Amino acid sequence: MSAKRRDVRESGFILTFEKLFRDDTIDEIIEVAEEYGDILVDDEVVALVKGICDKADDLDAVISRFSNKRAVERIPKINLAILRLAIYEALHDDKVPVNVAISEAVALAEKYAQEPDIAFINGVLGSYSRSDEAPKNE
Repeated sequence: MSAKRRDVRESGFILTFEKLFRDDTIDEIIEVAEEYGDILVDDEVVALVKGICDKADDLDAVISRFSNKRAVERIPKINLAILRLAIYEALHDDKVPVNVAISEAVALAEKYAQEPDIAFINGVLGSYSRSDEAPKNE
């Protein structure tokens, strides 16, 4: 039985967030997560996290274009991990429509970020979704 997409997404977010703080390779971070067993680590999660890490510069370039208030380097890491995940899914996962990627990102922000961060994330992703850059797969 495959994991629920929301569980895959949340684990992907946690590992992406952790990578922002550590110099370890993503493979090492995944290995430690598997050893501890606190979060789901399956093939879907691994593919998601590796995809986000591989495309981080491209994702940050998109975030930069739609973040009017903060440069990428000044965005709190928790917000950056959520934004990278949402934009990665919108651009690289045909099964995730842009509106779903945004909705799920806001849900993660509500769970893990602070109140002003939720509006920031929603604003950046909303601007992105209305742009010509966003896939029109809704």
